[in-house]
Amino acid sequence: MKPEQSAGDSVRGNAPRYLLLGEILRPHGIAGELRMRVLTAYPERLSQLHTVFIGRDPESEATAYTILNVRMHQGYALLTLAGIQDRTTAEGLRDQFVMIDLANAVPLEPGEVYLYQLIGMTVQEDDGQILGVITEVLETGANDVYIVDSPRYGEILIPITPDTLIQTDVQAGLVTVRLPDGLLPQR
Repeated sequence: MKPEQSAGDSVRGNAPRYLLLGEILRPHGIAGELRMRVLTAYPERLSQLHTVFIGRDPESEATAYTILNVRMHQGYALLTLAGIQDRTTAEGLRDQFVMIDLANAVPLEPGEVYLYQLIGMTVQEDDGQILGVITEVLETGANDVYIVDSPRYGEILIPITPDTLIQTDVQAGLVTVRLPDGLLPQR
């Protein structure tokens, strides 16, 4: 669905300052290396970046760090950043996010959207019936799930697969879906 991920709290049209690449879990070793849970769809791109931003969330101030080295280890990225040379300094970055500014994000392919763009979009069925508004996107691994606030049905969880997602029109703020039988209560 997206190259880098946003935090999901942004209202449609209000882009976050940064997109998430990963979350720092803990120091790795004693030389300041950081163990990062990867949140980007393109982890191989980390080694191509010169600068990342580290902060508490994509909406607030973050500190720029120069990347000295990136390597993958057991499904995690291990980062070496300029100025982080010991375990104590690295510990101070625990639980913070590694981010990239929007200007340096991976360009979207046709048909792709960032998660922050989906929040607040109207969802309609392929017959034109309006279901509600996307409030959150869950990434389950198998497929994304759109959480839709529906005045008629309450909260709807829509699994997004090639069979259910018909069209996403960011300009119109509209997502068209074909729901599987039984997803909604009897009408």
